[in-house]
Amino acid sequence: MGFILRIILTGAAAMLAAYLLPGVDIDGFLTAIILALVLAVLNAVVRPVLVFLTIPVTILTLGLFLLVINAVIILLASWMIEGFEVAGFISALLFSIVISIVVAILDMIF
Repeated sequence: MGFILRIILTGAAAMLAAYLLPGVDIDGFLTAIILALVLAVLNAVVRPVLVFLTIPVTILTLGLFLLVINAVIILLASWMIEGFEVAGFISALLFSIVISIVVAILDMIF
C-alpha cells in the first residue's frame, strides 16, 4: 500500500511542480501518475549505474553532481513519456529540486 501512496504523492508533486515552473508541461493527472511510475523505474535501474560511473565527479563536487544525475533522469523520462515536456536542462534541474522538496514534505505529512 505504501508504494501506491508514494506514486500518487509523486504524481501530485509533479503536477504542482509543473504548475509552478515555466518550461515543464504535464497534460493531466494520469500523465503525472505514469511519470511517477517511470521515475520509480528509472531511479531503481538507471540511477545506480549513473551514480557508480560518476563517483569521482560526485566526490569532487561534494555530492552536487547528484543533482545533475536527477536532471538527466527527468530528461530521459521526458523523452519516454508523451504528454510530459521539459524545455531544457535547467528546467529539468529545477523540476527535480522542486519535486524532491514537495515529495519530502508530503511524505512527512502522510
